Amino acid sequence: MNYRHAYHAGNHGDVLKHAVLAETIRRLHDKPTPVFLLDTHAGIGLYDLSADEAEKTEEWRSGIGRIFAASPPGIDAYLDIVRALNPDGELAAYPGSPAIASALLRTGDRLVLAELHPEDADTLRAWARGRPAVSAHQRDGYESIGAFLPPPERRGLVVVDPPYERDDEIRALAAAVAAGHRRWPGGRWLLWHPIKDRSAVWKLQEALLAGGVKGFLAVELLVRPIDGMQLAGSGLILINPPFGLDAWLREILPAVRDVLAPQHGSYALQWVGE
Repeated sequence: MNYRHAYHAGNHGDVLKHAVLAETIRRLHDKPTPVFLLDTHAGIGLYDLSADEAEKTEEWRSGIGRIFAASPPGIDAYLDIVRALNPDGELAAYPGSPAIASALLRTGDRLVLAELHPEDADTLRAWARGRPAVSAHQRDGYESIGAFLPPPERRGLVVVDPPYERDDEIRALAAAVAAGHRRWPGGRWLLWHPIKDRSAVWKLQEALLAGGVKGFLAVELLVRPIDGMQLAGSGLILINPPFGLDAWLREILPAVRDVLAPQHGSYALQWVGE
């Protein structure tokens, strides 16, 4: 695999994914029982926005750069973590999904991270070292779903954010998630996907429904109109989202859209298969 998230850390897709991730975990903490978190394509945990990779693309400037400056309402669970990493008010570091989840762990919660890229897996293990409730593994993300589910904690969330490099990525993703959902029907799932054209989105949704996932919340945030060529935005598929998350999304998406893409941006939210 060639994908390295360091080139894209903090972009508009990360803003959507990580804001929803933080809010989902916050809502899971409404109950005192322990929570299990699995991140199947974890990356390296924490990103240096002054590194060559981030500076080469500068995608973070039109993503977290704008959100950090504007601080739209309703996403403080996410922004508080970013602020804590940048206490002087200047963006220098950005938390990946592992860092966001780790920052929200309570006593008794547990976080398992999987990353296949050898160099990134080494970096991830070094980042996780010293965090007793966090374990990092170099392994295939889809295989980790079968390996770690169902967890003894019974409550929790699986984050699936693959690089979409494989020709059969949608089939592999849908098959792994459907199988994991059968093993752990009460688990929550957050699946991220890019949006370049509608056909790929529909294909993923149809594959999940065909695999036995009977209903989910589909979310999208576009920063430009879809033309089939450029990355227009990204989407989330939320299976068993916590109560009230859909209402929260309806409140925050307009404000996030207005910050990221006030002229050509759009958002959508709908229940599929229910």
